[in-house]
Amino acid sequence: MKKKILIVEDDNFLQKALGHALLENDFDIISAVSGEQAVPLAKNAKPDLILLDIILPKKDGFVIMEELKNDSAIASIPVIFITNLGQKEDVKKGLDLGAKGYIIKAHFKIADIIDKINEVLK
Repeated sequence: MKKKILIVEDDNFLQKALGHALLENDFDIISAVSGEQAVPLAKNAKPDLILLDIILPKKDGFVIMEELKNDSAIASIPVIFITNLGQKEDVKKGLDLGAKGYIIKAHFKIADIIDKINEVLK
């Protein structure tokens, strides 16, 4: 059975590129472009993993992560942050909130994200 990934990313180009790569690697995808769409989508779709940007319209990724972790129905879904926020404090905050990974957009290739997803879903 295919694993389902929720991509929460407001950058249209990156959203499409990630989606295409995930489909090619035999994942199902669901997409959200704003922070306020993320939690309801996660509740409805029950993805196996969430790729979550931090800088999003209306609600940032840290707030979304807290909401996910405070809802017992979706708290166990693993989250990997994908963001431009590369400061040590941001990385620490993301991991302290329970993220399984923290990828800085400027430092990755899409293949690295696929590898990280596969590692987390093992």
